[in-house]
Amino acid sequence: MNVINQLFNIKYPIIQGGMIWCSGWELASAVSNAGGLGLIGSGSMYPEVLRMHIKKCQQATNKPFGVNVPLLYPNIEEHIKIIVEEGVKIVFTSAGNPKTWTNYLKDQGITVVHVVSNVKFALKCQEAGVDAIVAEGFEAGGHNGREETTTLVLIPQVKKAIAIPLIAAGGIASGQAMAAAMALGAVGVQVGSRFVATQESSAHLNFKNAVVSAKEGDTQLSLKQLTPVRLIKNEFFNQVLALEHKAASIEELTQLLGKGRAKKGMFEGDMTEGELEIGQISSDINAIVTAKEVIDQMITEYNTTIDLMSKSKL
Repeated sequence: MNVINQLFNIKYPIIQGGMIWCSGWELASAVSNAGGLGLIGSGSMYPEVLRMHIKKCQQATNKPFGVNVPLLYPNIEEHIKIIVEEGVKIVFTSAGNPKTWTNYLKDQGITVVHVVSNVKFALKCQEAGVDAIVAEGFEAGGHNGREETTTLVLIPQVKKAIAIPLIAAGGIASGQAMAAAMALGAVGVQVGSRFVATQESSAHLNFKNAVVSAKEGDTQLSLKQLTPVRLIKNEFFNQVLALEHKAASIEELTQLLGKGRAKKGMFEGDMTEGELEIGQISSDINAIVTAKEVIDQMITEYNTTIDLMSKSKL
């Protein structure tokens, strides 16, 4: 059995990204019920909202699921407390120092995975004692690494540096991409953008339709002076671009970003002034389907790809 299947007790080594405003209990439970690992994205939730999503997910599935926790979240202590109280057994951490909470979580019997974008932080994660690492390439949606290293380059570099299980992320929405990631040394994949455009995603329908309509070149890394984030190009993106072209200060960019910009776009459906975080692979997503259909198609494509490759020896 695949090491990731064993680590999480899941059927397929496919992990759903814990994306803010898109990854509620409905998506997480649907992914888990379909044989993957669903994650609740806690970064956009007040503590008691997170508790509600955990409870509803527990009612909707008897399969393993986890919670994604951005470590820079202001109510991190409350989130961790709720995760422990509600008996969640898998936590994916990101956007912070893994040493801060890894030992505590593991002492509670929780499996811990941390998301990184370079080799340096992968080594820090291994030193901190995490159970596995997600290495996320530059193609990914949402917040990204400053190095702008692509998944194709990042995965083999991280694989050479660490001795713990490696999960690939960034630009993965098909079984072919999953096979490629496995060939590079990953033992599982994390999929974000493809799950945004599913029926169970909590994203606004306007945003889902924007993802389905996206073409090549419609996303770009932006806000590099703050925290790099990949966005669909819209009026808000154009405003950011104009400020960046005139070498605006961090204060000016922060003022433009304001508060609630991602919620406005992804959750409330404002396609003009909202922050629309999605990956480059959105240009290859053409329909809103169920989470189960995503996983079933990926597994079929993966097996077909492996069979074809085994018959194509040089």
